[in-house]
Amino acid sequence: MAGGVTVLKRRDKEYLTTGQLAKRTGMTIRTLRYYDQIGLLKPSQYNDASVRLYSKEDLVRLQKIHALKYIGLTLSDIKQIIYEGSFPEQDLRSSLIMQKEVIRQKIAHMQFVSKAIDEALDMLGEHQAEADWDSLSDIIQTIHTEKNWGEQYRNALRLQARIKLYDRFSVNQIGWHRWFFDQLGLVPDLKILELGCGDAALWSRNIDRVPPSWNITLTDKSPGMIEAARTNINDQNNQFTFLTVDAQSIPFHDGEFDIVIANHMLYHVLDIGHALSECHRVLKSDGLLYTSTMSKSHLQEMEQLARAFDPAIRVLDDVMERFHLDNGSEILASRFTDIELIRYENYMLVNEAEPLIHYMISTPMNARHFLTGERLEAFRSYLNAKIQEGNGRIFITMDSGFFLSRK
Repeated sequence: MAGGVTVLKRRDKEYLTTGQLAKRTGMTIRTLRYYDQIGLLKPSQYNDASVRLYSKEDLVRLQKIHALKYIGLTLSDIKQIIYEGSFPEQDLRSSLIMQKEVIRQKIAHMQFVSKAIDEALDMLGEHQAEADWDSLSDIIQTIHTEKNWGEQYRNALRLQARIKLYDRFSVNQIGWHRWFFDQLGLVPDLKILELGCGDAALWSRNIDRVPPSWNITLTDKSPGMIEAARTNINDQNNQFTFLTVDAQSIPFHDGEFDIVIANHMLYHVLDIGHALSECHRVLKSDGLLYTSTMSKSHLQEMEQLARAFDPAIRVLDDVMERFHLDNGSEILASRFTDIELIRYENYMLVNEAEPLIHYMISTPMNARHFLTGERLEAFRSYLNAKIQEGNGRIFITMDSGFFLSRK
């Protein structure tokens, strides 16, 4: 008996009927039957009388379905995420953390929309006139910015898969963000610009160590990332500024910053040379540019494992070819003369197949299209065999670092 509902047992496993599940969750029987009809939530079992029987795993899946509905996804999008094999099921805790992160981003976006409306109302109050074209256009643009929450969810899930692999199996326990922050030093009164800050992980993971005299401007081309960055930072000293900025057109005066940071993002910029010119322009005399990236050997064992299983599978993003540790110095030399390469020493020893699979299908390449259904099962068996061959683990090269360039 749980929550007033008698739980059925079948083969030493507990199940709920459709009516019991409806009573437990507050949903209607009609909705549950519709989910079954469209293949969104099929029961794990049927009894001898063809009664639907739902397991605890089905309840976990139902929770995820309704969290994704709340975020704003269509039932079609939800079905694709849950069932099409792009992302194997993760543990409940990871799933809940990721759902909370995307909901937090949506809240931040709604607050951003509310702020735009408040500004328009203030303008109307001051001038007692109709809103102008620009203010109305700004509100519309703000509402539509980053509105594809299905893609936001997928991106969060993919990012979570990568972070989880690094956190669990990296030998260097300092962690990239703590190590990278250490390289900035603790000189007081610095004015810092970060390009492509993402969700501000560099700062949120070091917020307890940021000197109060620093003035930090965080920028990203994506307004959604700026919203995430703003909500991730507990800015009690009002020392952070958040702006949507394209690295190829930095809206600041010449010689304004002591440090400019491009942390694992420069390879995404369309015109890297122009972005570097902009970095050089906004740096003070003797200012420093930190540009982090990886080498061509980074995670290569992962690519080799996938190709050995099927030569058509690709895992690592080709965009890395544009700016990496092996060609970065030459690219930077077109704008900077004093350049030093500093490496982060690390590697992984992976003793489980599943986190590797999650990472491989999280990249923009084709692995997630190949590794579905029976092929995914075969690949999982293949990886487990490789782990056994390697005395219970697979060695994965991690070769990242940054170029320190002085103006």
